[in-house]
Amino acid sequence: MVDAILALFSEGNFEPTSDQIAERAGLSPRSLFRYFDDLEDLNRVAIARQYERVRQLAVLDLSSDRPLSDRVARLVHSRLRTYDEIGSVGIVARIRAPFRPMVAEQLRQARAMWRSQVQQMFAPELNAMNPVRADGALVSVDILASFESVQLMRDDQGLSTERIAAALIDSITRILEN
Repeated sequence: MVDAILALFSEGNFEPTSDQIAERAGLSPRSLFRYFDDLEDLNRVAIARQYERVRQLAVLDLSSDRPLSDRVARLVHSRLRTYDEIGSVGIVARIRAPFRPMVAEQLRQARAMWRSQVQQMFAPELNAMNPVRADGALVSVDILASFESVQLMRDDQGLSTERIAAALIDSITRILEN
């Protein structure tokens, strides 16, 4: 059932009915509720499973001893791969987060982890800045490298993955250069 709802999400159906999920899973609609309290419970489990599947993609070498250009490129390419794998589940999670505290908490944890990555990877540059500039740089890089930013560039601006990567690398590098 979880695989069925994930498949429906990937096809752009962000609000599948229990009948659609059951049909995709090859089960009766009633059997769905033997395993899950309701559709929101199934949604929560599906979102958690998808994030668990892509967690390894989000792991980065956080050492800050390489040149800035290498670290920026590593961050950008890792995020783009991760967001491609998260796919439509990322959209569903963001749609549901305001109404589902557990989903909101999952997103908060993921965002905190990604922000921590930025902070660790670019510690030399951030530490060389005055505190106000460092705070602004951290927030700016974090936002630029976010799922939402990439989604806007891809969906609203129609940029290819290559153009998104180039734009992010250029922008993040400019923010972090002294």
